[in-house]
Amino acid sequence: MNTHVYDFSEGAELGRELLGGKGAGLAQMTAIGIPVPAGFTVTTAACIEYMQNGRKLPSSLQDEIATHLEALENAAGKRFGDTEDPLLVSVRSGAAVSMPGMMDTILNLGLNDQAVEGLARATENDRFAWDAYRRLIQMYGNVVEGVDAQEFEHALAALKEDKGARDDVELEAGDLRELVERFKKIYEAEAGNPFPQDPRVQLERAVRAVFDSWDTPRAQVYRRANGIPDDLGTAVNVVQMVFGNKGEDSGTGVAFTRDPSTGDQGLWGEFLTNAQGEDVVAGIRTPQPIARMKEQLPEAFEQLLETMQRLEEHYRDMQDIEFTVEDGRLYLLQTRSGKRTAAAALKIAVEMVEEGLISREEAVARIDPKQLDQLLHPMIDPRADYEAAAKGLNASPGAATGKVVLDADTAEALGKKGEDVILVRWETTPDDIHGLLEARGILTAQGGMTSHAAVVARGMGKPCVAGCEGLSIDLNARTIALGGREIGEGDLITIDGGTGEVIVGEVNLVPPRINEDFELLLGWADEVRRLKVRANADTPQDAAKAREFGAQGIGLCRTEHMFMAEDRLPVVRAMILASGEDERRAALEKLLPLQQEDFEGIFEAMAGLPVTIRLLDPPLHEFLPPPDEADSPEMRRRIRSLQEANPMLGTRGCRLGLLFPEIYEMQVRAVIRAAAAVEERTGNAPLVEIMHPLVGFAEELHRLRDLTVRTAAEEDDGVDYLCGTMIELPRACVRADEIAEHADFFSFGTNDLTQTTLGFSRDDAEGKFLTHYIDERILEDNPFETLDQSGVGELMSMAVERARSVKEDIKLGICGEHGGDPASVAFCHVLGLHYVSCSPYRVPLARLAAAQAALAEAGVGAGQAGG
Repeated sequence: MNTHVYDFSEGAELGRELLGGKGAGLAQMTAIGIPVPAGFTVTTAACIEYMQNGRKLPSSLQDEIATHLEALENAAGKRFGDTEDPLLVSVRSGAAVSMPGMMDTILNLGLNDQAVEGLARATENDRFAWDAYRRLIQMYGNVVEGVDAQEFEHALAALKEDKGARDDVELEAGDLRELVERFKKIYEAEAGNPFPQDPRVQLERAVRAVFDSWDTPRAQVYRRANGIPDDLGTAVNVVQMVFGNKGEDSGTGVAFTRDPSTGDQGLWGEFLTNAQGEDVVAGIRTPQPIARMKEQLPEAFEQLLETMQRLEEHYRDMQDIEFTVEDGRLYLLQTRSGKRTAAAALKIAVEMVEEGLISREEAVARIDPKQLDQLLHPMIDPRADYEAAAKGLNASPGAATGKVVLDADTAEALGKKGEDVILVRWETTPDDIHGLLEARGILTAQGGMTSHAAVVARGMGKPCVAGCEGLSIDLNARTIALGGREIGEGDLITIDGGTGEVIVGEVNLVPPRINEDFELLLGWADEVRRLKVRANADTPQDAAKAREFGAQGIGLCRTEHMFMAEDRLPVVRAMILASGEDERRAALEKLLPLQQEDFEGIFEAMAGLPVTIRLLDPPLHEFLPPPDEADSPEMRRRIRSLQEANPMLGTRGCRLGLLFPEIYEMQVRAVIRAAAAVEERTGNAPLVEIMHPLVGFAEELHRLRDLTVRTAAEEDDGVDYLCGTMIELPRACVRADEIAEHADFFSFGTNDLTQTTLGFSRDDAEGKFLTHYIDERILEDNPFETLDQSGVGELMSMAVERARSVKEDIKLGICGEHGGDPASVAFCHVLGLHYVSCSPYRVPLARLAAAQAALAEAGVGAGQAGG
């Protein structure tokens, strides 16, 4: 029989996959002597079995829970369900991969109408007992029965108004007793049955509810956004309650061993006296900085400092902990590797190497490549002249401008249309996740630095201003007020998550600067990676930016973008509309010096590095106006004659070069002349690679290679170059050995290879059915963002093997957008490609991903732990 339940004292070596992050952390802390409440963990395997068996608990689970509950009672010296001095427990979720706020927790389980009276007598604290009971009814009602939490909040707000109380803590014991009665009526009205008085029924249903929370919409959205598998399940942790709401010598808090926004060393966090944990993380009361705890709870504060240092040294990573102080005594409820901004992640990794806690390789392995995008987010221009209308907490760095939206559904709808929006809420909840994903930034009126909005925004790399006291929201009128100034939904505001400032209107933003930690860690990454990283760049400016970010060449320069320039388009159109070859060559002669000038700029920017020039690819009609905008009937006829039913599979790429060889001849001539001119001018010869697109037959490349060699020879400039092709058709993969006979290199154009393999038109798929496919899990990922390894990847693997069978030293790379996706980069490493190429701003990400692929192959991991 499988074991489904483990005590904290026996699970230290079982790992997070079985115990979940929270359970593993509690077991490990117990093992090293950290003060942790007693308890036990129901494993993720039990959750998986529950899901697979139609939401039926494993047959032995109830007996196992009963056995461990009895052991917990013995350890605590109290009985679960006792009416005089009851044992109370919390029931907490805990997945193998941290999903903060996405699943459910219930506190104070075990109270009923009799036990609350006994608790009051045993603790000689009536207020505490009734406060605990009202919290249980609210959390249990919401989590287990699905009662809208706002129903309870409205009742609480009404009672506070009746009693003239500003904060919950001002309510007296009699007030809370009255509130319990109101909550019980709400519960019965909404759930259709009274609040359960049997604690063991409460526990069973709470365990089921936590299992069920694995599959809530918000949890599914979070997993999709963060690439977390659906089949991991969540563990359930049953923990003896310790109470931070017993009075002024009790409290609760969240703390980080280093600043999660900057990475600076030193204790960072928030706490509240006379409160339970949910008050801090849910933003119910505005907490105090953790440093103030030294004045109010000095002994517990000193113990907290010592404990956090031990935890960071044990886990060798920045820790995010939840703690409670009961009657002056410290208890840790959770530890996990803390969510952090990209800047903080880099600083922490670099400093932990300097401190000797981790190796350089571990530092490289533990940075999420996608997080590096945060460092490239815009910031408010230091020279901008503006006045902040309000200020809140600087909860997540970066700046954003967008339209005010007041609910997550609107944020999602407008964001998916490409509009920039700022989600403005009193405080976000986990149910807002779909809106948070689409918003440019988040602004909340309530909550602190560890509130839901702040934690999620930092993880996503989005700017967030939290706890903005100068913000009020009128949902009925769909307006907000900032410092007394009214703003309508849809109006523009700017937020600065680095300073906490909120500005009415649009403010100029500038790209951030890369810091020393960024450069140092990427330097370490460069030492271990095998894959080279190039950039896709079409202008000298793009090429210079790519080189600044560490690109080792250009993997794709699209010449058609040069044709679209305003001063060239008339000449291009004259070439296309020419009545014959002579007229077309005359137009091409005018284009040649312009193309040469473009190439010279790029070659100079990438001096000494390889540059792959893709010859003209798109259909010619793309350079022409619509027929009804033509200047003459003849032009209208010519435009219509070039139009095709399916231009993506029509007269484009190498087919153009074979139909109109003079076009490719001009481009080859411009490339060779530009290379010669740059070498003569700078003494630094560019490494030229001429690429023919859309080849599907060996004879196509055979003829175009002859054209390339002949034209280059006519220039007689002694320029060395390679001639190759872009692999973007399934047939090219299948017959790669034949095509390789005529190629010095292959570059996989995975954008079009994905379209032609899957039979998807990207624009139509992403605009119509692809979102549905991903939502319904027909596909796990968008195949245009993350490479379809089992389909497109299999064709690439075939092409690599067959090409190398006839030409072992053929150069192989990838130049589709997948070149900047970490999972796709890892696949390219395994495939044995020589380089990946991506947009300039994704070059740092690709450098890191390539290093991590090499480290993974060598068995070097991030070395992280924690719940």
